[in-house]
Amino acid sequence: MSSKNSIREEELIDGCLKGNRKSQRQLYECYSGSFLSLCMRYVKDMDLAQDVLLEGFMKIFDNLSQYKKEGSFEGWMKRVMVTQALQTLRKNKKLAMEVNLEDPESEFTAAADMNVLEVEELLQLVAALPVGYRTVFNLFAIEGYSHREICEMLDISENTSKSQLSRARAILQQKLNTTSTKTVKKNGR
Repeated sequence: MSSKNSIREEELIDGCLKGNRKSQRQLYECYSGSFLSLCMRYVKDMDLAQDVLLEGFMKIFDNLSQYKKEGSFEGWMKRVMVTQALQTLRKNKKLAMEVNLEDPESEFTAAADMNVLEVEELLQLVAALPVGYRTVFNLFAIEGYSHREICEMLDISENTSKSQLSRARAILQQKLNTTSTKTVKKNGR
């Protein structure tokens, strides 16, 4: 981040800490779009995702004094949003985790097929996953959390986290193969 952006971010943080509504609105406007997309990865319903977004920003503003100005401010806010999305899933009892006794370490081998898909199509495939699979996939593959962190966040075992990821990858690979086959037929190859 350039020093100019860093100064701007510090000014926004300081303004928000002082309860300045203009600073809060600017912070919201700056990050709400990307954070709404993040919320939609966890809760597929737009109204519920918007609720998660608003509740997440309220928590950010309420707990801003806890940000130690170490590391990425956006990363700190992102963690608040992910936590809020998970709490919403738990509250709505939509986070049903399953245990799979199959090998949790199977590899995702459809990387070449992803070149055929647009990002939007891939996100739609992820969004169509069952809640437990989608949640673990998002936390691991998109947000970058470890299985140990995921099991603590979701109150599941590490093996369950690995199993959910494995199943999500298998479903996505199957859907990618199906999509790739349709694309090849459509293009006459």
